[in-house]
Amino acid sequence: MLSDLLRRLTAPAPEPLPDTDARVAIGALLVRLARSDGDYAASEIAQIDRSLMHRYDLNASEAADLRAECEALEAEAPDTVRFTRAIKDAVSYENRLAVMETLWAVALADGTRDDEEDSMMRMTASLLGVTDQDSHRARLKVAAG
Repeated sequence: MLSDLLRRLTAPAPEPLPDTDARVAIGALLVRLARSDGDYAASEIAQIDRSLMHRYDLNASEAADLRAECEALEAEAPDTVRFTRAIKDAVSYENRLAVMETLWAVALADGTRDDEEDSMMRMTASLLGVTDQDSHRARLKVAAG
């Protein structure tokens, strides 16, 4: 399944992803962000699981299984551009704003903001077609809540 998803993500003109594949692509993006600073912290893993549980109405075991699938995809995928292109094509702007909130929740989960994560967040927002202002509002919402 992952090799088929990778093939579709790396196609010159990828088709919009079905919901199950969009879940894995979004989850892999969360994992990529968490790993971007070289410290895949337990707090970030727990936040990814909570986010997957909330976003997709999963129990803890299902979320952990999905995260494991996302980790495998992230490890094999060549670049962030393909994740974001697939997500942008498959997800409405309103839902991409929710993805940004989820990304900010992971970025802030370990209690520190570092240059790698900040850079990844700026790039990801741009590639998802989310404005800087909307990304900033998403960060403030997550930080406040």
